[in-house]
Amino acid sequence: MTSSPRSGTVPPPPPTKLHPAHTLLSRAHSPDTASRIFTDKVKNKPLLLQPTSSADRDKRALRRRIRLRKKEYYLRKRKPKPLSAREKRELGLLTLKKEEVKYDIYKGLHELWTGYMLEILGFVKDGQTVQKGALANVVTAQSHGSLLASADFHGAELEVVACSDAGKVGIRGIVVRDTKYTFVVVTVKDEVKTLPKRDTVFRYEIPLPERESDSRNDDPREEEVKDKEDTKGPRMLVFELHGNQFEFRPAERANRKFKWKAMDYL
Repeated sequence: MTSSPRSGTVPPPPPTKLHPAHTLLSRAHSPDTASRIFTDKVKNKPLLLQPTSSADRDKRALRRRIRLRKKEYYLRKRKPKPLSAREKRELGLLTLKKEEVKYDIYKGLHELWTGYMLEILGFVKDGQTVQKGALANVVTAQSHGSLLASADFHGAELEVVACSDAGKVGIRGIVVRDTKYTFVVVTVKDEVKTLPKRDTVFRYEIPLPERESDSRNDDPREEEVKDKEDTKGPRMLVFELHGNQFEFRPAERANRKFKWKAMDYL
């Protein structure tokens, strides 16, 4: 007995997915009209390609040049970003080379600083000594205190007269770096010393310029002062700087208003 193969039914093909445009046309027209319109207007619609004209290329190049020029102007006028402390250390901006640590090198800086301080105090103007009476040039805390506190001390020759660390008393040198909490000085022995400002009193001197003698001045008091100056040598202005009240960076100190504070650490 033979068995015939089982006759199976063939599954119908999946329905074709219509184009969205054909679906919309079939809603408004008959099937034949919708198929004709879809074939003529959508399926067989010619695509006309037109090459870009030279005028469009010129306009695009012009816009690009204008954009690049504006970018270049912005980058040129923009303020550069300051270096961070890590970048300064990596570039070696905070290190002093051994061949640069010479006291004689910084003598010129100290002379420039002396002239700078004389201009601040009003003894020199435009490189010329201001002619005043010997008793008229009086430097007081009320008149010159704020000027001295906001001055730059790079180039000043400081001497430690009091310090919580007794080993630092007597150190004298020219300031080569002024940080928030320390003074870095170069001594006469070509040594770099870092002096803390905390609980330290510094002293610095400013030599006064010589005044031209005025023959018309017959004041006996000024004659007496002049005789004393001739016997003692050049006149010096001596100041003391308290480090506890000076713990600011030079840039911050320039625009800062200082107030009188108690000195309990003395």
